[in-house]
Amino acid sequence: MEPREELIELIEQAKEHLRYFSELGITHFGEPPLAVTSPLPISPKQEVSVSPVVTSSVKEEVEVGIKEPEVIQPTALQEAQLFETGEPMPAKKKAITKQPPALFEDITPANFEAGFKDDTLEKIREDMGECQRCKLWKTRTKLVFGEGNEKADLMFVGEAPGADEDASGRPFVGRAGQLLTKMIEAINLKREDVYIANVIKSRPPGNRNPEKDEIEACIPFLFRQIATIRPKLIVTLGNPATQSLLNTKTGISQMRGTFQDYPRLSGIKVLPTFHPAYLLRSPDKKREAWEDLKKVRKFLLDEK
Repeated sequence: MEPREELIELIEQAKEHLRYFSELGITHFGEPPLAVTSPLPISPKQEVSVSPVVTSSVKEEVEVGIKEPEVIQPTALQEAQLFETGEPMPAKKKAITKQPPALFEDITPANFEAGFKDDTLEKIREDMGECQRCKLWKTRTKLVFGEGNEKADLMFVGEAPGADEDASGRPFVGRAGQLLTKMIEAINLKREDVYIANVIKSRPPGNRNPEKDEIEACIPFLFRQIATIRPKLIVTLGNPATQSLLNTKTGISQMRGTFQDYPRLSGIKVLPTFHPAYLLRSPDKKREAWEDLKKVRKFLLDEK
């Protein structure tokens, strides 16, 4: 008998066996099915596929109807050999949630008293180290942390260091910084009476505005500086500083000159005003900035 004819005969015999078991109500072979279903009769025209390759190590199951093949999970030893780790992989991986380091905890009145009451500017600077938390470390010359009175009632916050600050490592020492010094002196204070810092501590290339990921990486250090100094008033200089500290998208032109509550710690006010660099480009705005400074002076006098 030809092989093809022999195969056809085997198929016909298999059909007869299946039809016989179907008439007996037997519709499943092997492990019990998950759900009981009604028998599916086999018509004479129904084709039954027979695998041409059969090995002695594989136990086949024949089932009337359609059945998805069983997926055999590899053993731990097989997984270890597959990935060549030398150790078995766990049967079930657990999701790992990375907890942010304490350094970047959201500073609120509750966790400030619990975890930041003993913070110092020296410790914050030490924690920063030679910071590489954003891409700006590749282009900066010096990190600009901030400077001034550690117990200042008044704090000025800008957006980022410029070229002069990047070269010296000190905030607001260029032309804009010289104008800021005059603004401070105009309200009968000296630079050493206040504290000056920026949202980010590394200079963006070309003095561009800080990008979102750069702010997110660096601003926790500013939050800690504010929490340590506990000023009565923060004057934010320009859009990036104002929007970052107050978590708002409102522009400086709308917010300048109006007192806001610092959202992270009670008892601290924020007064937005124009950045000195903007005043150098737009000297006609100096009168508005002067009106803001007079509010700063009155606020500090009233707080004494």
